[in-house]
Amino acid sequence: MPEKIIGHGTWYDKKAVEIIERERKLGRSLDLIRTESGLGASGFPHIGSFADCARSYAVALALQEQGFKSEYIAFADDLDGLRKVPAGLPKSLSKYLGYPVTSIPDLYGCHGSFGEHMTSLLLDALDKSGLEYTFMSAKKAYEEGLFNEEIKTILLNASRVGEIVKEEVGQEKFVEVLPYFPICANCGRIYTTKAHTFLSEEGKVLYSCEGMEVKGKWLEGCRHKGEADIRKGEGKLGWKVEFAARWKALDIRFEPYGKDIADSVRVNDRICREIFNWAPPTHARYEMYLDKSGKKISKSAGNVFTAQVWFRYGSPQSLLLLTLKRFVGARSLSVTDIPQYMNELDELEDIYFGKKRVSDKKEQAKLSGLYKYCWFFNPPSKSGDHMPYNLLTFLAKVAPEGSEFDFIMEKLRGYGYGKDGLSDDLKSRIGYALNWSQDFTEIKERALELTEEEKDAVEELIQALQTEADEEEIQGAVFSIARKNNVKPSKFFKTLYRILLGVPQGPRLGPYIFAMGRENVIDALKRVTTGLSSTKN
Repeated sequence: MPEKIIGHGTWYDKKAVEIIERERKLGRSLDLIRTESGLGASGFPHIGSFADCARSYAVALALQEQGFKSEYIAFADDLDGLRKVPAGLPKSLSKYLGYPVTSIPDLYGCHGSFGEHMTSLLLDALDKSGLEYTFMSAKKAYEEGLFNEEIKTILLNASRVGEIVKEEVGQEKFVEVLPYFPICANCGRIYTTKAHTFLSEEGKVLYSCEGMEVKGKWLEGCRHKGEADIRKGEGKLGWKVEFAARWKALDIRFEPYGKDIADSVRVNDRICREIFNWAPPTHARYEMYLDKSGKKISKSAGNVFTAQVWFRYGSPQSLLLLTLKRFVGARSLSVTDIPQYMNELDELEDIYFGKKRVSDKKEQAKLSGLYKYCWFFNPPSKSGDHMPYNLLTFLAKVAPEGSEFDFIMEKLRGYGYGKDGLSDDLKSRIGYALNWSQDFTEIKERALELTEEEKDAVEELIQALQTEADEEEIQGAVFSIARKNNVKPSKFFKTLYRILLGVPQGPRLGPYIFAMGRENVIDALKRVTTGLSSTKN
């Protein structure tokens, strides 16, 4: 008997069912099921930050598709202290190390604080993607007393909390001090303070500003001794306990997390169970995005890849495809991968609209479901024009300055595209291609299985391209190389177009090769001949 397809057949649908079944067993209300993710506000939000939000929201959508009311909470960690100067920002920012990011002036002068500016960049990306969220600020949540009861419970049980932290991660700090960081009333820093006494009746924590090591650098305290009111946002819980307080106070039922904070999640899960007597939310662990060098993409390092960068060259839906298609496993990522995801989204659209058939019904459902999640269940009413990204970038590169759109549209009509005029989608695609042609020339070739004769012909063409031939000589060489290797010229041209453009026809190859760069074309052809096995006719 064929396996039943759950919801739309995706991981998110299965996770939603898992959450519902668990909550029923726990006997908790299903009137509103909240998912959440934290928004780091201490640096430029990168692709991983966006992915965290998209995945959590996709689970909220899946819960709605199962017939339950759900809400996604985007919680900004904007009371955290600045631990290091993010790459790309002036070193003068170092004077604010240890200060809450919402106490640091906005370097750009357009928001109320540094933290608010960084948060706004991620919210802008969420808005452009059509993601619906309820925004919460840590600063406001603490000031409004949203976590008062949870903070009080943790501080009253501080010795046990300290033991849990020690048992799980070997950290003894919270055995000696309270797991709460007051904001120093004298110097304004948050991580330099040590809280030693909790006055439960007054709701206040006594502290001394002694200093603390942050990211290998010692932050000197000002030696002030004072008190902080936990009910007025005059401090915050440490990470090792704050998640638990947040989950309990906001009644969060699902939150994904990256492996870099796995220890903190494990500690907070225990605090939920043993201190709050409350079951922690369902989790899903994912790995980080890596740049092509294998380093983690990070807002504090020099390899920040933001959603805004992606949107210069590709659609929000193509970014959502990247973030939603696979949950686990680290992935190497580069800006030059964007065309691949634009083309892949078109293929999913063909499957969704029935233009491309998938024999396995389960796989068909999963791919169609993934397409719907990329549009957050508001997909186009009909399939659009699917011109290969490489074709658009070629036309953008050779288009006369000042009349790019008209030139590109005229050429596209000649290739059978854009018959219905300049739609918003087509206009956006041309814009992406124009941006790409200004900044890049790299070609992402299509995977093809070559016959032995075709492989030999491609290798000979690579040799021919290494000479100083002009456009017409290259065009003629394609014909002669095809015949020499017993390949029909028409078939060889189609093979080359499929490799370089992803379609069986396109512009004259001679001008295309010159416009895209001879070396780029050679590299693309080499990757095909060395990376694929050939077959006999």
